Amino acid sequence: MTLQQFFFDLPIYTKFEITAENEEIFLNITDASTKVIFDGYNPWKKIESTFYVMNDLQGSSYAYTKSGGYAAQRVKCKRSDDTFMFYLHYDPQNKILLKVGQHPTVADFHISEIKKYGKLLSKEKLNEFTRAIGLAANGVGIGSFVYLRRIFEHLIFEAFEKAKADEKINNADFQKGRMDDRIALLAEYLPSFLVENRSIYSVLSLGIHSLDEQTCLEHFDTLRVGIELILDEKLEELKKMEKMEIAKKRITDLKGKLGK
Repeated sequence: MTLQQFFFDLPIYTKFEITAENEEIFLNITDASTKVIFDGYNPWKKIESTFYVMNDLQGSSYAYTKSGGYAAQRVKCKRSDDTFMFYLHYDPQNKILLKVGQHPTVADFHISEIKKYGKLLSKEKLNEFTRAIGLAANGVGIGSFVYLRRIFEHLIFEAFEKAKADEKINNADFQKGRMDDRIALLAEYLPSFLVENRSIYSVLSLGIHSLDEQTCLEHFDTLRVGIELILDEKLEELKKMEKMEIAKKRITDLKGKLGK
């Protein structure tokens, strides 16, 4: 866990257990005197920036780490002077820190960033990705998994249509297989990260059918990042293809001008 992940990525009501390994991060969250600078995205200005924690909780970070309770913390953007608010609850007996509210929301930090996937996802699917982030930001874990799984399934069926058009797979083989089997059949049409991490789908399905809200929330960020890495790989491939097409056209035009 980093400061950026805690403040900007971690859904509210997700338990952050304080251990010997992450105690320094906990102190950086609760004690502004540490003056630790961290990187992040400012959704209000739509810029990458650096941030720092502004004030001691309840006037005394030492008292708060001992007695716990509810408190507010501020994080400031160094490039714009924007101030973000975070509302925390700390249980010192069980050493559990929770974000119970924040402004901007976790969704605000990520929704504007996922617009770059508009080249890959239809408006409907992009809206579903947005809903997943929004639900998790508001403490709805199972519902967020539903929309992430839809995105994952969309990528599989999209690859299936391409493979079918190339006559590399038939409908019967695809329909009778489980998701792992389908991914194996479509490996050459899918991002390598998806093929290597196909268990994402089974985890999403487990969340929808078996896990509780809190467990889903605790693992949402990991799965969201997994989906984004899959889309990032597809986006890079798309950019490569677009660049190749531009280069081919320019070479053809150049040959024409040179009479070759």
